[in-house]
Amino acid sequence: MTIGPFLADTHIILWSIADDRRLSEHHRAILASDVVVFASAASIWEIAIKRSIGKLEAPDDLPGLLPRMQFQPLAITFQHAHAVGNLPHHHGDPFDRLLIAQARVENLTILTSDPHFAR
Repeated sequence: MTIGPFLADTHIILWSIADDRRLSEHHRAILASDVVVFASAASIWEIAIKRSIGKLEAPDDLPGLLPRMQFQPLAITFQHAHAVGNLPHHHGDPFDRLLIAQARVENLTILTSDPHFAR
């Protein structure tokens, strides 16, 4: 059952770009459907940082590539940033915390393979 709209976790974006085998059939079906899937500016920021320090490879044209892959952009707002302060502290990664806050504020379901998001 596909509900939505969704907010893609950073690894879902990366796996989608690379057509990585770790991307589940369920996630592939959602990404191939007509449901709206957002990519956060926070994910692009995280990818850019990790790319700049050599922790991962990503396309140079990532901001232009994602819309062509049907990802809708989600900017970071004051409300998103403020909502981070209301999250439990077991979500330690600042990028994950921002994605969770965005999903809560915008009423989005996070598309992820990370079990930590369920907490």
